[in-house]
Amino acid sequence: MSFNVIVQTEPFEIGSLQQQIVSGRTDIGAIVTFTGRVRDFSERSDITAMTLEHYPGMTESSLQDVLEEARLRWSLSAGLIVHRVGRLSPGDDIVAVLIASAHRQAAFEACAYSMDHLKTRAPFWKKEHTRNGDHWVRERASDNEALQRWRSDERVDR
Repeated sequence: MSFNVIVQTEPFEIGSLQQQIVSGRTDIGAIVTFTGRVRDFSERSDITAMTLEHYPGMTESSLQDVLEEARLRWSLSAGLIVHRVGRLSPGDDIVAVLIASAHRQAAFEACAYSMDHLKTRAPFWKKEHTRNGDHWVRERASDNEALQRWRSDERVDR
């Protein structure tokens, strides 16, 4: 495995995903993993679930572009983004970003970069389900603000 993207409805298991990355590899010194979960909807207590929709083909391409950009900026060994779609409940895992490198700093930075870009560039749409009806979730300004630290196009060799 080198740099791959999976969009699926089924739950994933982090240990299995990590094994996919390291299988047969001895050049990997660090794997940084981010797992995003559907959190308890603290802003609205009446939310019971969320449905995540995507644009098939375009979503995978967008996520693959994010991984490729990270690969060009840092010295990486492998990367994997797994994103779930469909109906999800609080506590469900929704996204996993795994980045492998010979050294930890590159893996940490590339994982954060990938997640920040995924949140703003991948075509996903969230609908929250409440006891009184459904509504679409708007993009968050804080997600766009997080991109500011990545504005340099310089390659980082770490």
